[in-house]
Amino acid sequence: MARILVVDDEPDVRMYVERALRLDGHDVISTFDGFMALSALRESSFDLLLTDIAMPGMDGITLSLQTERDYPNMKILLMTGYAHERQRAHNLDVLVHEVMSKPFDIETLRARVNALVQHTE
Repeated sequence: MARILVVDDEPDVRMYVERALRLDGHDVISTFDGFMALSALRESSFDLLLTDIAMPGMDGITLSLQTERDYPNMKILLMTGYAHERQRAHNLDVLVHEVMSKPFDIETLRARVNALVQHTE
């Protein structure tokens, strides 16, 4: 399966996403902010970046832009609970593969992630 980096500043969301993706056999690493995510990206390779948009410090948009620049083949999936953040991400169609609105159910999450990583393989 895929190696996935999950980035979200909310511990409950991060844990929920990790558990859901591990059910499908994915190798999941998680961090709570964009700076830690960049560090993880430098230390290991990933197939997918799954990040929240609204986070303190470095937001998911900035993280996505840096990830696309440094790792252009990586798939990027954004999550957000805010409509205005979804619109900001819409302007990044070239590098972001999808934006999921929070809250989402486990089946939707697993289906979208699996569709993206299977397209890569």
